[in-house]
Amino acid sequence: MEKLIITAALTGNVVTKEMNKHIPITEAEIIEDIIKCKNAGASVVHIHGRDKEGKPTARKDVYEKILNKIRSKNIDVVTQLSTGARAGENTAEYRGQMLALKTEMASLAVGSSNFLDRVNANSFELIESLSSKMINNNIKPEIEVFDSAMISNAQWLLKKGVLKMPLHFNLVMNVPGSIKGTPKNLLFLVESLPKHCTWTVSGIGNAHIPMITMAIILGGHVRVGIEDTIMYNDTIKATNEMLVKRAARIAKELRREVADVDETRKILGL
Repeated sequence: MEKLIITAALTGNVVTKEMNKHIPITEAEIIEDIIKCKNAGASVVHIHGRDKEGKPTARKDVYEKILNKIRSKNIDVVTQLSTGARAGENTAEYRGQMLALKTEMASLAVGSSNFLDRVNANSFELIESLSSKMINNNIKPEIEVFDSAMISNAQWLLKKGVLKMPLHFNLVMNVPGSIKGTPKNLLFLVESLPKHCTWTVSGIGNAHIPMITMAIILGGHVRVGIEDTIMYNDTIKATNEMLVKRAARIAKELRREVADVDETRKILGL
């Protein structure tokens, strides 16, 4: 098997300090967690921007400050910026403004789905616009899959030339309103993926440990972090570092080595 890539999803758009005091919101907190997570085994960091009030934002200047701080501190890590639909205005211009920055990866949802409080709306026009910006700026899209039809959408976009091989998928399991995080569903999604592609699994909430463990066994990669689960177990609130360390420990028990940053770039074709 390839070595295991661990992605740390540090902040997200939903979790607040009231829900988990350990969530990094400010630039300084995010940088501190990136350093801790890299030292624990993460080679990719999935970054969301928050404004001064702690609310989700896609503002270019917010992301730019984080990226500049990563470089100024010489933190060698793969940065993956979010272009998700929960950060404000739902247009390609607003959601994709950070794609002008120097980053190696960015998220790309390739279909619409339900969140508890809104629709995760992604028209093909919006998807194609975001994808074009990524390709033009040498940014590798991470194809976000919330349901099985999104794999079919990605294959259609690949035939149109909107996406380019090799693709990298993130199978987001157990978001309320999307595909449940069960072993059967994960096997179905993995078997539906195009050949010669890489994939990561994000297990949300109580699906977190089962889904990342299955991914490690099946040869995929894993995403962990407070964005995906605020609890470490039934009683302890998680930190991002704790979640990365646990993923690395599970991998060690299953005799799967963890990839460093250079190995991650090679596996993902960055």
